[in-house]
Amino acid sequence: MTSQTHTTGHTDRETPSAEQIRRAPKVLLHDHLDGGLRPGTIVDLARENGYEALPEADPDKLGIWFREAADSGSLERYLETFAHTCAVMQTRDALKRVAAECAEDLAEDGVVYAEIRYAPEQHLEQGLTLEEVVEAVNEGFREGERRAKENGRRIRVGALLTAMRHAARALEIAELANRYRDLGVVGFDIAGAEAGFPPTRHLDAFEFLKRENNHFTIHAGEAFGLPSIWQALQWCGADRLGHGVRIIDDIEVAEDGSVRLGRLASYVRDKRIPLELCPTSNLQTAAATSYAEHPIGMLRKLHFRATVNTDNRLMSGTSMSREFEHLVDTFGYTLDDMQWFTVNAMKSAFIPFDERLAMINDVIKPGYAELKSEWLFRQTVSTSTSAAK
Repeated sequence: MTSQTHTTGHTDRETPSAEQIRRAPKVLLHDHLDGGLRPGTIVDLARENGYEALPEADPDKLGIWFREAADSGSLERYLETFAHTCAVMQTRDALKRVAAECAEDLAEDGVVYAEIRYAPEQHLEQGLTLEEVVEAVNEGFREGERRAKENGRRIRVGALLTAMRHAARALEIAELANRYRDLGVVGFDIAGAEAGFPPTRHLDAFEFLKRENNHFTIHAGEAFGLPSIWQALQWCGADRLGHGVRIIDDIEVAEDGSVRLGRLASYVRDKRIPLELCPTSNLQTAAATSYAEHPIGMLRKLHFRATVNTDNRLMSGTSMSREFEHLVDTFGYTLDDMQWFTVNAMKSAFIPFDERLAMINDVIKPGYAELKSEWLFRQTVSTSTSAAK
């Protein structure tokens, strides 16, 4: 990482180091359980369950294979990666282990609150019921939280139940999410190919959730663009946009640098609709060409409710810290910027308002204040040393 100095008000602020970024409290809203397994765990579970189709048996080589497959530019090869992870997540013990390790890994990376999504319908091949899948994953998250606490880390994890947009079980999964809403599940999601599978195919699920005063996010505006975002918001009533990066298509920048927002972009900004942005993943799926060209820079300047997320940590070879490192290197973001993204995410979480507020005031802001105070003390020491000379 490069070290730069920026001015915020009357105070010079350095860009944070990689170590400070890792220690900073972070909030993650968009992360897929089946996209974040440890390669060693995949190898273990494949051996335990007799799954012989892995492309590599060595964990290090397998991790490289996943990242290269995701970077290949081939949708078929990218989707194949999930076939392997889902294949080893078909038993209660496997789901519990993967969920526990997910919580541990995130806590070790400085994540204090996370909403992890998965599709229960993809884990039924060995006889589990939908309810058994949810209960196994919830048990794993609680175990991971306990282990993290024992290691001096604190994290809270909520589950988002995902329905696949090409299937016909959305209402069933929405009802499942509603039954477990006070038992570890905080909301609902739909995912899968956007083109040809609009969210309006699942209006019955969204109408049910709205009647039940429940929360949901929708994958929209990643591959298909503005029509997908418009349908997710105006037809389905999504609380958040999964990705939503293509909202940039409704923003015009003139040669003189002036900016004009179209009506949809204005609506998204005015209503403070959260955007679950995933920079590295967007580069892999060609939703952006580079970190420098990623819309997050413009959306930050225009004060959209932008958040930073990982999407699939295994396939992207990423973590929340790595995502922020890329943004710090590219845009020169400071700890103030990181705090802005993190508070945005916590404000947008699907837990009760008072709990979100407590996380912001008692965990996030004090965490960043401590990191900033370290910088101030370093500056004091440096100034004193210079004066002594």
